[in-house]
Amino acid sequence: MSAAIHHITPANMALLDHVDPDVFDHAIDPAHLAAYATAPLHAMFVATDGPLVVGQIRGSVHLQPDRAPDLYIDNLGTAPSHQRRGIASALMARMLGWGKRQGCTYAWVATENNNGGAQGFYAAQAFTHDTITMFALEMD
Repeated sequence: MSAAIHHITPANMALLDHVDPDVFDHAIDPAHLAAYATAPLHAMFVATDGPLVVGQIRGSVHLQPDRAPDLYIDNLGTAPSHQRRGIASALMARMLGWGKRQGCTYAWVATENNNGGAQGFYAAQAFTHDTITMFALEMD
């Protein structure tokens, strides 16, 4: 792997000024980024190749009243030009390590049923597959 991994904080948010267009689903909003980077129960790690962000993973801690916290892995993306180089695995390892340091004993992630690449990656990372029904609501 030729990329460097960085934990995004308010001090290094400028790393996200140069991002491969296929790493995130949408354009980065500076106000949303600042809120995310300062939230103690949220984490983002990015992979850089020189000044360019070529991968990212985001996660958050879900506090529970009846058990240890969960780590929800919200999003993982790697530029197509940098896939199959170990970047996603390195990002996942950093996120899982962060989650353990937050006291999480369980991690979960969701992906689309037709995303075979993601399903294969998560299975290779020792995640087990479960079937759920997700309900969503746009709160405009």
